Amino acid sequence: MKGPLGFNAEDLLQETLAMQRKLMDGLKLLPSVDDVDYGVTTREEVWRDGKVTLYRFVGSEPPVHATPLLIVYALVNRPYMVDLQTDRSLVQKLLALGHDVYVLDWGYPDRSERYQTLEDYLLRFVDGAVDHLQAHNGGEPINMLGICQGGVFALCYAALRQAKLANLITMVTPVDFHTPDNMLSHWARQVDVDLLVDTLGNIPADLMNASYLMLKPFRLNVQKYVGLLDILDDKDALEDFLRMEKWIFDSPDLAGEAFRDFIKQFYQGNGLMHDGVRIGEDTVDLQEVTLPVLNIYAEQDHLVPPDASRALRSRIGSTDYTESSFRGGHIGIYVSGRAQREVPGTINDWLKERSA
Repeated sequence: MKGPLGFNAEDLLQETLAMQRKLMDGLKLLPSVDDVDYGVTTREEVWRDGKVTLYRFVGSEPPVHATPLLIVYALVNRPYMVDLQTDRSLVQKLLALGHDVYVLDWGYPDRSERYQTLEDYLLRFVDGAVDHLQAHNGGEPINMLGICQGGVFALCYAALRQAKLANLITMVTPVDFHTPDNMLSHWARQVDVDLLVDTLGNIPADLMNASYLMLKPFRLNVQKYVGLLDILDDKDALEDFLRMEKWIFDSPDLAGEAFRDFIKQFYQGNGLMHDGVRIGEDTVDLQEVTLPVLNIYAEQDHLVPPDASRALRSRIGSTDYTESSFRGGHIGIYVSGRAQREVPGTINDWLKERSA
């Protein structure tokens, strides 16, 4: 007879025995699991400035679209979430659709980069990479895909150097940093960022990772590791889990001055909502961005809530502005099965319409 919770002692015994078998199978399987890595697509270095490297991804076939597509990722993680593994790679899908795909790798800043500013990142590194691609594209503008913080960089860059871009795509990119449901922003607004940077110099990656994990403490610190027990006897699933964990914790430290500037101007000042962002001597005005823009956001994003991204519509100067929603979260938009089916095709179809 079942108890009021729907199970009895026999059910508990069977569950315990099944878990015991999984643990034993897992102990046998673990020694056979090789070291995992991310970034599966062959790439070649084509340009470098200090630690910042521009890579070109090499597909199995030559690209059929002449305009290069440059991916600008966030500073807080390695950019290979877009190329995590063979069956979860936005890059491979775009290559298969005939695009010529590049990515900026920010490297791992050390103390010598403490005083790098947002001006360095945008008008030295991003601009240098764009100039290199333009030179190899007959001087013609290129396409840019900015992701998360990299999307903020892409918007600012487009406002300042629009003539160098043909089309702009932003993914899970915050524009309004003060939406009520943005927990990360609520935290960042309370931080004495001057004291933090003056004390630490560069911001340690472990500190940033701990902050992100505490946004969903039970889900990200307990539940996922309990769930690990369910896949201990599945080598492929276990390697997928370890690959994701390696990417999460292989994060760079953040250059102190750039961090200070970003927190103050965006998280605390919400500068994109009232043209209050300054990059060097220039003021960012999103009304100056009149090129075609595709804005892709995730409906269940806890880092960049949908309203934070959809705010771009009211700020952008472009009359060719398209929004596309993805049913998933901040990471799922790159690696889920749904993302592999939907996101590359959305980008490809949108770009093809504009190239025609």
